[in-house]
Amino acid sequence: MNKETPNKYRSERRLISGLLLLDKPSGPTSHDLVDVIRRGIGVRRVGHAGTLDPLATGLLVICIGPAARLAEYLLEKPKRYVARIRFGQSTNTYDARGSYTTDYRLASPSREAVERALSRFRGVITQVPPVYSAIKRGGQKAYELARRGEPVEMEPREVEITSLELTKWEPPECVLEISCSAGTYIRSLAHDLGQALKCGAHISGLRRTASGEFEVVDAIKLEDLKRSFMTGEWRKQLRPADSALLDWPEVRLSDEEATRISHGNPVPLGEYIHDWGRAYSPEGDFIAVVHADREANIWKPHKVLTTD
Repeated sequence: MNKETPNKYRSERRLISGLLLLDKPSGPTSHDLVDVIRRGIGVRRVGHAGTLDPLATGLLVICIGPAARLAEYLLEKPKRYVARIRFGQSTNTYDARGSYTTDYRLASPSREAVERALSRFRGVITQVPPVYSAIKRGGQKAYELARRGEPVEMEPREVEITSLELTKWEPPECVLEISCSAGTYIRSLAHDLGQALKCGAHISGLRRTASGEFEVVDAIKLEDLKRSFMTGEWRKQLRPADSALLDWPEVRLSDEEATRISHGNPVPLGEYIHDWGRAYSPEGDFIAVVHADREANIWKPHKVLTTD
C-alpha cells in the first residue's frame, strides 16, 4: 500500500488557514459573525482581529484556522474610520444605542467651532474608553458590569490620531474621516468632542474603512459570503495568512531549520537585523512568526502555524 511521505515540519498539508475580509453590516456583534462563519465553513478555529461595535459597519478581518494565531499582530495595526457625529445629546454608551445622559438641543455648535475643537484631538492624546466596552475589569467585560449597574472605573490611555478631518457639515451632524492608532475608541472621541464644545455629542454612524494594509473595498458583504458557503466559493475569498505581515522580512529556512522551528526550537539568526520575521520552509510555506534574540544570536519561534 502506498503511503504519503510525511512532511517533517507540517503535520497537515491541507489545513484551512488564512484571512477573510468581511464588510460587517450594522446590527450583529463581531462575535455573532465569527459564529456565522464558523458554522458556514465547518472550521472550529475562527477569530477576528479587532472588534467592531454592533452599530458599526465596515472592515472586520476574520482569521481562520492556524492564521487565528496572527490576530494579536493585526490588532496592533492602525485603523481608518468614517464617523457620523450628532451634536446636542450625550449618551451613556457614547453612541446612538444608548440612553441620553444630557440634552443640549439648543446648543448646536457652528462649523468653525467644531473645526477649532478638532485641533485638540490630533496627535497623541489621552482618552478614557467607554464604560460600555469589552475591556475586562476583574475578569468581566466592562459593559456587563455597567448593565448590572455596578460602578466601573476605566483607566485613561494614550492613543494617536494621525488624521482627523471634517468632510461633511450637516447640522446637527457632521462627518469625520479619522486615521488612528490601534486601541482608539471613536465613541470616546465623539463624546470628548461634545464635552469640549459644551454641547454634548455621540456617534450616530461609524464605518471602519481600513485596518493596516487591508481596505473595506476589498471585503465581501455578509449576504454574499453566506451564499458562498453553499458552493464552497468562500474559499476564493481566503487570503494567505502571511498577507497580514508583509511589512515584516522573510526568513528563509533550510529543511532542518524548518523542522526545528515547527517543533518550537530556535535556529541561528544569521545576518538578519530585524526583530521580527516571517519564517518559510524551503518549499515556500509560511510556517511561523519568529523573534530575534540578538544576545543569543538566534531566531525564536513566537507563533507556529503548522498545526491547528
